[in-house]
Amino acid sequence: MSAPSLTLEGSDSGAVLHLAGRFLTRSLGTVEKRFADLSGGTGPLRIDMSEVDVVDTGGAWLICDLMARLQAEGVAVELVGVKDAHRALIDTVRDAIPEEHGEEEAARGLVPWLERLGKGVVGAGKDTASILSFLGQTLAALAKGLVRPWTLRGASLVSQMDDAGFKAVPIVALMGFLIGVVLAFQGATQLQQFGAEVFVVELISISVLRELGILLTAIIVAGRSGSAFTASVGSMKVQEEIDAMRTLGLDPIEVLVLPRVLALLIMLPILGFIANMAGLFGGALMSWINLGVSPGMFITRLQENTDFWHLAVGMIKAPFFAVVIGVIACWQAFQVRGSSTSVGQRTTASVVQSIFLVIAIDALFSIFFAEMGI
Repeated sequence: MSAPSLTLEGSDSGAVLHLAGRFLTRSLGTVEKRFADLSGGTGPLRIDMSEVDVVDTGGAWLICDLMARLQAEGVAVELVGVKDAHRALIDTVRDAIPEEHGEEEAARGLVPWLERLGKGVVGAGKDTASILSFLGQTLAALAKGLVRPWTLRGASLVSQMDDAGFKAVPIVALMGFLIGVVLAFQGATQLQQFGAEVFVVELISISVLRELGILLTAIIVAGRSGSAFTASVGSMKVQEEIDAMRTLGLDPIEVLVLPRVLALLIMLPILGFIANMAGLFGGALMSWINLGVSPGMFITRLQENTDFWHLAVGMIKAPFFAVVIGVIACWQAFQVRGSSTSVGQRTTASVVQSIFLVIAIDALFSIFFAEMGI
C-alpha cells in the first residue's frame, strides 16, 4: 500500500501540486501538517491527482478543505487528472461542508435595547393571541364532545387517563404524605413555644386542603404529564404525522389535544384528593409521634374545625389547573419546528409556562376567595 504524498512544483503558468498514493483516512496523518502549511502564493494552483490510487471521505475532505482555504485567499485552484469516481466523491463532500457564518454581536446602547424589548413585547403578544386561539379551539372541541359523547375517542382517553393519572398516583401520594409530615414537624416546633400543639391539626388540614395538596399535585402533573404531552405530540409534528392527519381529514385538536385535556380534567381532581388524604395521614402520623396527638383527637378536631369549603376550595381549582396544563403542553407541541432540538426547547418551555400559570391562577383564586370570605 502506497502512503499518500504531495509534491509542489512551480512553473511559469502557476504552481502544480502533485498528489500520489492512497488518500485514506487512516493514513492522512502523515500529510495533514503539510497540507495545513500550504499557502496561496502569487499565482493559480493546479492540483494534479492523476497518480492518486484511492480516495475516501477523509481524503476528499482534506482536498476540499485545502481548495476552500486557498480560494478564500484569492488563489484560483483547479483539479486536473481526476478520475470520475474521485471527482464525484470530492463534489459530494464539498457540497456537504456547511458554510460557516459568524454570529454578529448584538448592538449595544439604549436604542438597540428598546428595539429588542419591543420585539419581545410583540412576540409575547403574538404568543398570547395564539394560545387564546388554541384554547378556544380546544374548548369548542370539548363542548362538541360533551354534546355528542359518541364522537369522543374512548380508547385514547382511557390510555391518557392511565398515563397521566393512574401512573402518577404513587408519586402524588408520596408527595402529599411528605408534605403532611413536614407541616406537622415544622408546625410543632413553633406551636410548642406557646403550648398550642393541638392547633397543629388546623394548620395541617387548612394548608393541605386549601392550597398545598392541589397546587403541588398540579406542579407534579405539569412536570410529568405536561412534558410528556409536549414531547410526544412534538415528535409527531417533526415526523409530519400531524400534517398527514389533516390530509386524511382528521382534526388534530380532536384526535390529539382533546383526549389529553379531558384526561387531565378527570384525573387531576382525583390526584388532588389523593394528595390531600395522604397529606392528612402524614400530618396525623407525625402529630402522634412528635406531639402525642392521638389519631382519635386528630380526627375529632379535623371534623369540628375544618369546614367543607376548605376541601371545596382546593377541588374548585383543579379543573382550571388541568385545562391550563393540557392546553399549554399541546400548544407548545404544535409550535415545534423541524428538529429534535426544537422538541426539547418546547418541552422545557411547556413545563416552565405551565408551572408559572398554575401558581398565578392559584394566587388569583386565593385573592378571590379571600374577598368572598370563603
